[in-house]
Amino acid sequence: MNSPSITVYGTALSGHTHRVELFLHLLQLPYRRIEASSAVRQSAEYLALNPLGQIPVLQDGELVLSDSNAILVYLAKRYAAGSGWLPEDPVEAAQVQRWLSLAAGEIAFGPAKARISARFYDTGMPPLLMRQLADKVLAFMDASLVKGGYLAGAAPTLADIACYAYIAHAPEGGIALDPYPHVLAWIARVQALPHFVAMPEN
Repeated sequence: MNSPSITVYGTALSGHTHRVELFLHLLQLPYRRIEASSAVRQSAEYLALNPLGQIPVLQDGELVLSDSNAILVYLAKRYAAGSGWLPEDPVEAAQVQRWLSLAAGEIAFGPAKARISARFYDTGMPPLLMRQLADKVLAFMDASLVKGGYLAGAAPTLADIACYAYIAHAPEGGIALDPYPHVLAWIARVQALPHFVAMPEN
């Protein structure tokens, strides 16, 4: 099902924006991106869309929705109902939610913060703490992927979409992935999904 009414406000180098755009590509949903720089996010027009001034924001017709993980859930329910992206089974759905929480928690404050600090600006977060969080979540992820497959089971789900960008780009923040071979194999599996699009490096 196509919806040319979808607009994504974000930036090309944001992992939060990328997870939404990646899912739109995987679902083959047409959309347009409006670049939302720091200056744009401080404007009254943007703050009317998201009073927190964060990216991304998705606009689908009359709907305006912020928070990348919430947007993923909306897109799965709206445009891929009944698919495996967001399972109906209670246990499988809970497993997906666990990874969405990790994406907003340890991944956001570990690998993502380290990348931001190295590439964009000082986050004020102690480097040792970022590295400890990154190593902790990567070790947990690697152990979860020992049997192959994806984060929440044998098939890809929103869990993989939410976690991919900041894990794949962790080396930009000085976080090595070589100690986590199962994570590296998972990254390759995500990148092999039909219609996958990468987040640019520059």
